[in-house]
Amino acid sequence: METVGLFEAKTHLSELIARAERGEEVIITRHNKPVARIVPINEVTPAVASRRREALQALQSFEPIALGDVRIEDLIRAGRS
Repeated sequence: METVGLFEAKTHLSELIARAERGEEVIITRHNKPVARIVPINEVTPAVASRRREALQALQSFEPIALGDVRIEDLIRAGRS
């Protein structure tokens, strides 16, 4: 994965898009900080989309985990402090 400055990305956009088409990934920076990524788009087949939907439905069908008197929100807040 290569990093490219914004000015260079603007002047070589066609080349960066061609690289993405070949499967490469490029990070664009502004003032040496990453701000964007050019990545190839992977087509999702109907079969893959269907399997993803089924997986999400399976996850949503799980019973909630019993925590007694403890609330998830309290655990999250405790973890952030």
